[in-house]
Amino acid sequence: MTLTLVKPSSPPPLNSPTLHRLENGLTIVAEQMPVDAVNLSLWLNVGSADEPDSINGMAHFLEHMVFKGTEQLQIGEFERLIEQRGAVANAATSQDYTYYYITTAPQDFSELAPLQLDVVLNASIPDNAFHQEKLVVLEEIRRSQDSPQRRTFQRSMEVAFEQLPYRRSVLGPASSVGKLTPQQMRDFHRTCYQPAAMTAVAIGNLPTEQLIQTVIEGLPSSQSSESFAGDRSWDTVELSSSRLHPELLSSPVEPAFDTNVRREFVDPTLQQARLVMLWRVPGMIDLQQTYALDILSAVLGHGRMARLTQDLREQQGLVSYISVRNMTQRLQGTFCISVQLPPENLAVVERAIAQHIHRLQTQLVTNAEIERIRNQIANRFIFGNESPCDRASLYGYYSSLVGDLTPALSYPARLQALDANDLQTAAQTYLSPDSYGIVIQRPAV
Repeated sequence: MTLTLVKPSSPPPLNSPTLHRLENGLTIVAEQMPVDAVNLSLWLNVGSADEPDSINGMAHFLEHMVFKGTEQLQIGEFERLIEQRGAVANAATSQDYTYYYITTAPQDFSELAPLQLDVVLNASIPDNAFHQEKLVVLEEIRRSQDSPQRRTFQRSMEVAFEQLPYRRSVLGPASSVGKLTPQQMRDFHRTCYQPAAMTAVAIGNLPTEQLIQTVIEGLPSSQSSESFAGDRSWDTVELSSSRLHPELLSSPVEPAFDTNVRREFVDPTLQQARLVMLWRVPGMIDLQQTYALDILSAVLGHGRMARLTQDLREQQGLVSYISVRNMTQRLQGTFCISVQLPPENLAVVERAIAQHIHRLQTQLVTNAEIERIRNQIANRFIFGNESPCDRASLYGYYSSLVGDLTPALSYPARLQALDANDLQTAAQTYLSPDSYGIVIQRPAV
């Protein structure tokens, strides 16, 4: 028998979303995906960074209140109908966005999607429920202050940013949340929860046209539009930059540290010390500059073979935990190295990390390291696209923060195009071994 080898055809692209823009400003992203579920994610282009100091915590509190009923749905009815169909719902608030999602069986999508749109866009925010839920939110704030991890993060953000609102807690302080009124929240909701500030992402095992039409038909009548800007494939549309909060974009980014800014605390709840070293780096409005920093964070701290993990944990045993993140907010980001360690190792570990930063500036990253990270990035992108919820999060995140899906889908290619010289240039530009912010939390003696 003679075997004939057939060259496999090229696989279809992993992502093929359709963008549909209504004249009222709402962007709909839809994609059919052969998984027996449908996710609808509603991304609002508003987070805690958009709040004045006096109402810090409003966006997060509103996330709670959205589920407290509308004119059509009594309190608790949305959750009951969701659970009755075996669907799931959740929400989250960040500094730059708020999102809500449901995941349903395909046959239930046309019934449940309008309910999701109703609770988000038509939240009634009744007085009694507001005052009851305020107690819940205040308790959440109190519990967050009991968390060593959250305390460390908050103190780090206060060092990283002197002026930008990223220095504030998403939850807000109890002093401002306690003074919020139902009418303030209704005004905030009416102003910020508008179609022009929202991206609706529908991903799952239904035809794309049906996903889009279900979202349009589910819009409240006061916010729907029969006139469309039209469908476009993801690679031919760029959303208006006016959605990126022009009043915030006029805020200047903060300059790189020109010296060490050091804050030290004694925390009697800790068994080990915490050390955070951070640098101010570009944000999503300067997206092209973030890619090399993503790779550098992987070189230093992603996986057991990463430089800091190998040196400080595996070989020298100086730390029990170490992570490196390039955290990218809309306006400005932070390159952050976080460590847990015995307090007697603080000084030597700080010096060692500074030496690793100096090495990035003076020696090229090896080809073997770059290839390892390229494989990690490609695989993580695939793994992060496996479910409708994952894919909807990818599209919603980039639509909200960048106004364009192209960078989301080209992310692996953009990182794989960088070479060792690009990485060295980024380290020399943004990471200094001599000037950085540092937060140390020591256990009580």
